Amino acid sequence: MRSRYHSALLLSVALAACGGGDARTGDVQVQVEDSAGVRIVTYEATPATVAPFHLAAEPRYRHGTSPGDYEFQGINVGRLFPDGGAVVADQWNSDVVVLSPDGTTHEVLAKRGEGPGEVIYPYSMFVLGQDSVLVPDRRLSRLTLFVGDSVAHMASLPRSGYLGVAGIGSSGELLLMHRTPYRSWFDIEEEWLAGHMYRFETETGALDTVASYDHVHRERSGQPRPIIRPVGEVTVATGRFVQTRSDRPEIIWRLPDGTVRQIVRWRPEPTLLTEELLEPVEAYERMIGWLNYEVSDARLEEIIQENMARYRAMIGQPVPLFGTPFADADGNIWLPSYRPAYPEEGSPYTVVSPDGEWLGQVETPPRFRILDVTGALVLGVLRDELDIENVSVYELIFTQPGGR
Repeated sequence: MRSRYHSALLLSVALAACGGGDARTGDVQVQVEDSAGVRIVTYEATPATVAPFHLAAEPRYRHGTSPGDYEFQGINVGRLFPDGGAVVADQWNSDVVVLSPDGTTHEVLAKRGEGPGEVIYPYSMFVLGQDSVLVPDRRLSRLTLFVGDSVAHMASLPRSGYLGVAGIGSSGELLLMHRTPYRSWFDIEEEWLAGHMYRFETETGALDTVASYDHVHRERSGQPRPIIRPVGEVTVATGRFVQTRSDRPEIIWRLPDGTVRQIVRWRPEPTLLTEELLEPVEAYERMIGWLNYEVSDARLEEIIQENMARYRAMIGQPVPLFGTPFADADGNIWLPSYRPAYPEEGSPYTVVSPDGEWLGQVETPPRFRILDVTGALVLGVLRDELDIENVSVYELIFTQPGGR
């Protein structure tokens, strides 16, 4: 994607090679400096930049809405194949489903179970080539490589319900991250509970802790759980760890050994909670409550209204700067706008390149959640008016010189 356009920040890159300097992107001043081997890019404000690409008006294909389509219940992860086909996991059915390049047909690659080629909770996946996909399973602590419709290899993962594969390192090692369990959130001295990043060698089983990150803000026993809270996240982009904290305008890139290599910072205006952001929240709270609370309908309604009162009490107060980030196949970081309901459905998305270039914002359809961006295609989940999910693949239209 990056090779298809040029930008003003190339000047900053040249200055950085000489030890630092200032440039401008649009109307925003940019400072780039090198501090003890760490490249630091600082934007004096949030650039009001429109990305040099946008989604096509209509999807290339959609699956889940026609007779004979797979009936999705709750999609949690998905990836694109080089030919435009896709592989997605449905967490409620515990199925891994492969879609054809035109979306007209599907096959179930893996079903629920503990045997070879079966899964229980696939929480991430990585396409290694056409018809080749690596699927980690948190419940089974197992990694399965599927080639075509067959199991090509299986390997064990460290046994921890809070340890997950974030990506693949530059040398082929697995990059893992650990989330702090909920029972540890209470009554600690630190302001933030730490999660950790690990490098894992599948052949030897060697697991090395390489860095820590702020994961969740502390809680106090006997006090209501915060209704809106910032959170720290870790993803992997082109073989490097990328960490963020949703209340901090900063992105940090680390090598697989934990060494910090780049930091991007900007100075945003506060994001405030509004009535508009709360519009879908009550329906979302009802769905979450129905799935998680074993109480009567009357009690569930009381819980929902109590939560809504807490939300409304925060109107006008700051909320997180963005939702859960992800990296595309070219290493660009996508930051969805924060949403208190359906948190990954965060249009517009802000996109930052691997070099710290502020590419700008990309609008997506309402009720759309991006799963993957590869080449000129975007894979996502679209919820209809009945909250039924379907898989949609859109083309990216490039508007800059050198684009498509």
